[in-house]
Amino acid sequence: MSKMSTEAGRIALNGPTMGTRWSALFHAGPGFDPAPVRAALQAAVDEVDAQMSTWKPDSDLMRLNAAPVGAWWPVPARLAEVLRLGLGIGRASGGAFDIGMGDAVTAWGFGPEAAAPEGIRAAMTAPRRPADALLELDGDLVRKTGPIALDLNGIAKGYGVDRLAEVLRAHGIADALVGIDGEMRATGLRPNGAPWTIAVEAPDPDRRAPQAILALQDAAVATSGDYRHWVEVRGRRLSHTMDPGRGAPLVGSPASVTVVARSCAEADAWATALMVLGVEKGRHLAERCGLDALFLLRDDDGSARGVGVGRLFSGDLAALAPAGDA
Repeated sequence: MSKMSTEAGRIALNGPTMGTRWSALFHAGPGFDPAPVRAALQAAVDEVDAQMSTWKPDSDLMRLNAAPVGAWWPVPARLAEVLRLGLGIGRASGGAFDIGMGDAVTAWGFGPEAAAPEGIRAAMTAPRRPADALLELDGDLVRKTGPIALDLNGIAKGYGVDRLAEVLRAHGIADALVGIDGEMRATGLRPNGAPWTIAVEAPDPDRRAPQAILALQDAAVATSGDYRHWVEVRGRRLSHTMDPGRGAPLVGSPASVTVVARSCAEADAWATALMVLGVEKGRHLAERCGLDALFLLRDDDGSARGVGVGRLFSGDLAALAPAGDA
C-alpha cells in the first residue's frame, strides 16, 4: 500500500448559525465520510440557537423571559447550564458580566428590532440589580424573583463552540480546531505535532487582519471588541457591549479583550467582563482570577498596543508571535 493512501486528509466543515458560521477543521484517514459528523455539528449549534437565541421569539430563553415573575419555569438542561455559568461569572466579575441586560441590548438596536429612544431612556434610568439577585436555579427549573430580560449573547457563541468540540470527541476526533466567528477552541495537536495557530485580530473596523498569532492546545479563546458591531449616535460609534452600570454601550473601553480559558463559554463571558471593566480594573481582576488575557488599546495614531496578563500573555507580549512571522 502506498504512503499516500494511509495519510490523514484535511477535513474542513462549516455551516450557518447565530447570524454567522461555525467551522471545524481536523484530519481523518482514507474513506472517512464527513457527512454524519457535519450533520451532528449542525444539529448541536442549532440546538444552542433554538434554546438561547434572542432573535427567535419561540426560543427557550425568550419563553423564560416571558414567564411570570415568581413562577418556577422548566428549561432545557443546556440552557440551565449556561445560565448557571453566566451567573457564576457575573458574581466573580462583580457584575461586569451580566446576563440580565436584555432590555438595554434591545433598546439600543442590537437585537432584532431597531433602536428605540423611549427604550433607551428606560434602560438608562431603570434601577438595576445584577442577574444573580433576580434569578434562582434549582436543577432545570428557573425562577425570576423580579423583572429581568435575559440575554446570552456574551456566552452562547462560546458555548456553541464547546458543543462543536464535544461532538467531535463523541465521533472519536481528538485533534481539531472549531469555532464560531472569532470564538475558537483547540483540542489536541495538528498532524505534525504542533499546536493549533489562531490569529488575534487587529481592532480594525474596515478590514480583517491579524494583530498577532497565538498557539493553542486543549484550550479556547474568545475576543470581545468594539470594532465589529456598533450603532452610530450623533456621529459617534457605540459598541454592542453594554455597561451594566449605565444601561448603555461602553464608553472609553479597550479596543478589544482576548481571553484564553478551558472552555470557550468561559473565555467568551470573561472577555466581555474584562471589556466592561477596562484595562486597569480588568487587569487586576484577571490577575486575581488567574486568567490569561490580552487587552488591545488604541494609541492616538490609531495603532494598537497590548497589555497582557497571565501565563500566556506577558507584559511585553513575548508569548505572541508577530502576525508577519506566522
